[in-house]
Amino acid sequence: MRILDKYILKRYLGSFLFTLFILIPIAIAIDVSEKIDKFLRHTNLSVGEIIEDYYVNFIIYYANTFMPLALFISVIFFTSKLANNTEIIAINSASISFTRFLKPYFIGATIVTVYALYMNHYVVPNSNETLTKFDKKYFATHNNVKENYVKEFSMRLGKGRYIYIQNFGIRTNRGYDFSYEEYDGLKMKYRLTANEITWSKRDSTFKLSSYSKRRIFNDRDSIETGRKFDTIFDFSPRDLLYVDYLSKEMTSAELKSFIEKSKLRGVKNLNAYYVELYKRTTLPISSYIMTLLAVCLSFRKKRGGMGINMAVGIGLMFIYVFFMKVAEVLGAVAGSNTMLLIWMPNFVFGSLAFYLYLKSKK
Repeated sequence: MRILDKYILKRYLGSFLFTLFILIPIAIAIDVSEKIDKFLRHTNLSVGEIIEDYYVNFIIYYANTFMPLALFISVIFFTSKLANNTEIIAINSASISFTRFLKPYFIGATIVTVYALYMNHYVVPNSNETLTKFDKKYFATHNNVKENYVKEFSMRLGKGRYIYIQNFGIRTNRGYDFSYEEYDGLKMKYRLTANEITWSKRDSTFKLSSYSKRRIFNDRDSIETGRKFDTIFDFSPRDLLYVDYLSKEMTSAELKSFIEKSKLRGVKNLNAYYVELYKRTTLPISSYIMTLLAVCLSFRKKRGGMGINMAVGIGLMFIYVFFMKVAEVLGAVAGSNTMLLIWMPNFVFGSLAFYLYLKSKK
């Protein structure tokens, strides 16, 4: 690696981290001002718990959220500075092509992308889970009936196997009027009913009260009744809920497994979960697009100086973020092509970046 490559790469990563470290304290300051009264309501909540359980995970989440914005602004900032200091003119005088000039930028973009992919797929979901638990315990923003109570729920567990629950409390892990049925084609061969069903998290078993088992043979039926019966089913109370924020709490492996199980269980619209899965890859990949776009916008010295580059860059960045949010909303709609919509902002801005690259190369 040449001295020039090391110099640009150092400036690339340094400017990116500096911009990110500026944005994160601003986000923390705004969040503290909004939540300070909620923190003070809980006298048993220590400063250490707030920092460890809330703000550490808050930083992890928002660092990944702000990554494209921080990267774009930082590349425009230090590339404009190189242009204003006539350093890029010196680089061109040394017969270094524009494509070769981009090499250290893309090395830096690769480092950021690999790190962001790891964070998005494995670390951020765990942070989101901790944030949600803290939120439920102290802020109660998710503490509503829809997310704590399931009514008239049916689900397919596998081929020919179905369950039905009249109502189930997610917080209490208890439900009523439960039935489990097995079919051979259209013919029922087994049915289990219970007045009450309780989930034991400790050993992952279900405890049935006032149960009745019915086995159906060709020439007769077998019926068994009793007061208590413990059994295992291949679902848990969490599988009864289909709310968007749950997808943010699963690692990508868990999310893929959840989607496959849900498809087998006959859940019709899983697009909100696909949106979260695809977004974890598209956002880090945008590092390459944002880098190329920022360099093409700022490598020439302009009369307006760095200010005009920053204004154009921030405008494009907000258009990109807006485009992504629209794509996420449309992608979650039943029947939409989620993958196409989630990748669309990258396709559009990638095409723009490539066009500017060809233009700048000349």
